[in-house]
Amino acid sequence: MPTVSTPERPYQIPIEQLIQTLNVDPQKGLTAEEAKNRYDEFGPNALQETKRESPLSILLRQFTGVIVYILAAAAGISFFLGETVEGFAIIAVLLINAATGFFLEWNAQQSMDALRKMDTTPARVLRDGRVREISSEEVTVGDILVVEAGDLVAADANLFEVSQLQADESALTGESLPIDKNTELPPDESPLGDQHNRLFKGTPVTAGTGRAVVTGIGQQTELGKIATMVEEAQRSATPLEEKLDSLAKVLIWVTVGLAVLFLVVGLIRQEEPLRLIETALALAIAAIPEGMSVVATIALAYGMLRLAEQKVIVKRLSAVETLGGTNVIFTDKTGTLTQNRIEVNLLQLPGQQAEVQADAEAKKLEVVQGDAALTESETYQRLIQIGVLCNNADYDIVDGQPKEVGDPVEVSLLKFAIAAGQNPDQLHADFPRKAEKAFSSDTRIMGTLHQREDGFLVAVKGAAEEVLDRCQSLPDNDRKAYYELSEKMATDGLRTLAFAYRETDTQPGENFADEDLTYVGLIGFLDPPRTEVTPALQACREAGIKVIMVTGDHPATALTIASKVKLIEPGEEIVLTGKDLKPLDQLADLEKDKLLKCRVFARVSPAQKLDMIDLYQQRGDIVGMTGDGVNDAPALKKSDIGIAMGLRGTQVAAETADMVLKDDSFTSIVTAIAQGRVIFENIRKFVLFLLSCNLSEIFVVTFAGFLNVGNPLLPLQILFINIVTDVFPALALGVGRENSKLMHRPPRDPKTPIMDGSDWRMVVFYALTMTVSVLGVYLIGTRELGLTQEEGNNLTFYALSFAQLLHVFNLRSGSSFFVNEITRNRYIWYALLLCLFILVLTYYVPFLNEVLSIQPMTRTELWLIAAAGLAQVVIVQLVKGIMRLGK
Repeated sequence: MPTVSTPERPYQIPIEQLIQTLNVDPQKGLTAEEAKNRYDEFGPNALQETKRESPLSILLRQFTGVIVYILAAAAGISFFLGETVEGFAIIAVLLINAATGFFLEWNAQQSMDALRKMDTTPARVLRDGRVREISSEEVTVGDILVVEAGDLVAADANLFEVSQLQADESALTGESLPIDKNTELPPDESPLGDQHNRLFKGTPVTAGTGRAVVTGIGQQTELGKIATMVEEAQRSATPLEEKLDSLAKVLIWVTVGLAVLFLVVGLIRQEEPLRLIETALALAIAAIPEGMSVVATIALAYGMLRLAEQKVIVKRLSAVETLGGTNVIFTDKTGTLTQNRIEVNLLQLPGQQAEVQADAEAKKLEVVQGDAALTESETYQRLIQIGVLCNNADYDIVDGQPKEVGDPVEVSLLKFAIAAGQNPDQLHADFPRKAEKAFSSDTRIMGTLHQREDGFLVAVKGAAEEVLDRCQSLPDNDRKAYYELSEKMATDGLRTLAFAYRETDTQPGENFADEDLTYVGLIGFLDPPRTEVTPALQACREAGIKVIMVTGDHPATALTIASKVKLIEPGEEIVLTGKDLKPLDQLADLEKDKLLKCRVFARVSPAQKLDMIDLYQQRGDIVGMTGDGVNDAPALKKSDIGIAMGLRGTQVAAETADMVLKDDSFTSIVTAIAQGRVIFENIRKFVLFLLSCNLSEIFVVTFAGFLNVGNPLLPLQILFINIVTDVFPALALGVGRENSKLMHRPPRDPKTPIMDGSDWRMVVFYALTMTVSVLGVYLIGTRELGLTQEEGNNLTFYALSFAQLLHVFNLRSGSSFFVNEITRNRYIWYALLLCLFILVLTYYVPFLNEVLSIQPMTRTELWLIAAAGLAQVVIVQLVKGIMRLGK
């Protein structure tokens, strides 16, 4: 048994009790011997190794799926019956499909590798009364961590000594600003973002110094718990994979049913068994769209390449189509809906208010809303002056690129001054600094002392309550009103600072920032929303996509941004926090309904994100999830389509996600969804095309058998049509770009198969028209022109090939036969020309001529072939025209 144990909920334990529980001297730390014993008991401070997917595993995964199994079975039957050419042809199809999928997915990395990369930094601990630098893996429970600005925290720990300490926890919590740390106990059930008395493994220290006692290492840290969730989160089969498998199962039963029916009827007629078996094999080959898996893979790959041009990197082929079916998007706030930078947003001067937008690069300040005359007042100029002088940041533009150094809020004050036409360098030169009172968590103000021509200037900024208390000459009613105003600004989600000054003839003493000040005003800071987000959200609404904000930021800030980008409607001011969310299995139906109606969530944990995604998935929704932090990794993996931020995102998030946005823009998500819908529509069209072509082959063989007019097609001829003349037009349909109407429709029902009832009726109709046309010319050739069986096969082969090539024009969605998305698709014309060229080669190349049993043809047969192709197009267009008139 270990001498100590890792405490549960350490943030709620008083530090004295925690130190006693962990049996450590806070002034000396662990002894070397005790540290070794605990290392042996608790193990290294490292995340557990997980097995990386090998290249062989990725390759073998390409050979899974019902359609692949059907093709493999067809190849086996072909070899068994001695039809080696058919067998090798089917195997070639399988290999092409597998190679395409393998090479496109090879670049995917495992998220656990990225998590472990955060483990390789050194750590400083107190051992035997001295500070020692050790490997982060050697840190153990009870160690005293010594941290300062620039360190990466090695383990979870409770603070007992701090000095101006701040940590960047955005990767864990989503909080956009560094967190001020202290030693005070937070309220019970506080989320990670509110546990200010703790440090977390993997987060950088941005300012100050501190000492903390380690409470958790390795998998017991918050980072480790997330790693475990990433490992345990299960990614279900994508909608496309499930629908193609369902379609393949239908094809299995169709194939088996037709083959058995044909065999039974043939045996009743006492026909030759070998001929029956060969014909049954021909039916089986005809029923299987051998090219479907290849065309689907290439269509998705083409979608990947097109999205890459739009700065969207898709890592999994099937994810392209999944995008098109997405009807719920969970999105982060910081950097996705906002610009991921703090800017001056609201100015509150006595009696005046204005919402502003500052552009330092263009040196332009715009009053968006409020009193524009505010910018002409002396108080406004004084506010700018204080913001520049009481400031330790630096901002400059070097070679056309902005360079920012220092606290983000102070940088925004400099940018605000530049946008307002002031020169910060000149102000510092005119008012040289003589002294500074640094900001501290105790005073919550910063003050600077400057010399002026005829005396001294004191500039102060800080928390409104503290600054107002130092303005002794301010009437109590005004002080109360300004404080209430600052509270309202904070409630509206703004980070608020108050500004004050004092001019004096003589140099003040050490307490210069605490003596009678003159109040100037308030500034509210906000991470401004991206300008392109509002129209993108409107596009989502028109497309029937529900967008939900999930952030680790403050609830008021989340609600403010949601209102500004019009994510929520006026009056829809509902925000739920992590404290409001019970585990999914404990939710009553009314509580689930409340969650499903809410569009803004704040202060949520990684486990709660998983529950929310699960809730929508259980309802049958296709869920997309955006994220950038370590805390987002489990949800990115759990969602149907994980979307990571490429600019500001962590490596963990990028490698867990299915796609990465290179520009971190929500607009790119909408672009990707539109492309996904186009891809699905293309897949639906080429599946409809392939199935109607395959069914026409089945009908030709079956009807000819039942009519006892011979076998019009040989198995190898059917396979040739399926793999060559069907695949290229289907591929051209699969890479079509047009369909602007798709983003003005609601998302398709995730439960709807690729082919619904009306599609299957069209498949049968198309197949019957081609069958009637082809069997008609076959009967004319054999009965009227006296063609032999071999010549009849020849005529049927070319007639059916030509009919299927022209059949692609039947799949238009527009009203015009001559001007539509099919005729405008140049790849359709390339495919038709290529297929016609291949058909010519089969007639003139001796090897192909022999393999396909091609016979010499007369001009009359050529006319019959042309008639068969054109007749089915004319019949289809006439019927469609009559149906449109009937409506």
